[in-house]
Amino acid sequence: MATDKELSDFLENVERRAFKQAVYAVRKDESALDIVQDAMIKLAEKYGDKPAAELPLLFQRILQNTIHDYFRREKVRGTWVSLFSSLGAENEDSDSYDILETYEAEEGTEAAESSADKVERDQVLAAIEQEVQKLPRRQREAFLMRYWQDMDVAETAAAMGCSEGSVKTHCSRATHTLAQALRAKGITL
Repeated sequence: MATDKELSDFLENVERRAFKQAVYAVRKDESALDIVQDAMIKLAEKYGDKPAAELPLLFQRILQNTIHDYFRREKVRGTWVSLFSSLGAENEDSDSYDILETYEAEEGTEAAESSADKVERDQVLAAIEQEVQKLPRRQREAFLMRYWQDMDVAETAAAMGCSEGSVKTHCSRATHTLAQALRAKGITL
């Protein structure tokens, strides 16, 4: 059984990566935050009594299911919104969100880095993120779990509900697609 400290430490360590994974999937920061929060709450409420070693796999599965639930809700919501769209006014709150507020907190983490290096690194990371977002859903999931979450093939297969061979195929296709797209942009890593 995981202690409260182990559960808390696990959630603290996985928070940023889970957020990034959710952002890649839903492409909305606010929705991604909600998804990660819901997944963390579900893990704590329903599986907090599980051994600490099982938490990463359980959390990944919960996170993926929460992302799938989000898309199901959006599909239903989109149907109703399109039916009644002519009745409502435009949402004025969408203009109040400032993307710079999200990224300001991360500035300064590489204090020794020159401004030119920082700009170049940011541009390369933006290009990589853009290409990861273009990957098909299953390839993106496998790629992020294997290389972002550092999960092994068996854990990834269990979290995705597929065979280990499928995970290897998805990861291989994703890395080849990413390498080709980044080379076309002049980025070699």
